Amino acid sequence: QVQLVESGGGLVQAGGSLRLSCAASERTFSRHLMGWFRQRPGQEREFVVGMYWNSGNTYYSDSVKGRFTMSKDNDKNTVHLQMNSLKPEDTAVYYCAVDPHTSALSYSNPRRYDYWGQGTQVTVSS
Repeated sequence: QVQLVESGGGLVQAGGSLRLSCAASERTFSRHLMGWFRQRPGQEREFVVGMYWNSGNTYYSDSVKGRFTMSKDNDKNTVHLQMNSLKPEDTAVYYCAVDPHTSALSYSNPRRYDYWGQGTQVTVSS
């Protein structure tokens, strides 16, 4: 059973930056696609960014494009989400997720992902 652990959340003022990290418990598990999602209270989980592991092709939601950057560190078995120019509407719990297999579902569909972290809170004050 793969475990994902997010870290790096916190409180920041609008316009500031945060860097989230997601560490996987096993180095050799299959990672076809990794993604970051976020969820605001009372709302559904929202796609933020997805990265196909082997190719590195990365896709961002329109709401974060140009402000957020997803990267991976193969040696440390970790992915990061660099968040710049943060806005109050970015406030949410952020989750990383892994889809080990190919799928007909879109990379932005949370149902595609089999493994999820516990989430880390990001709060952006105005």
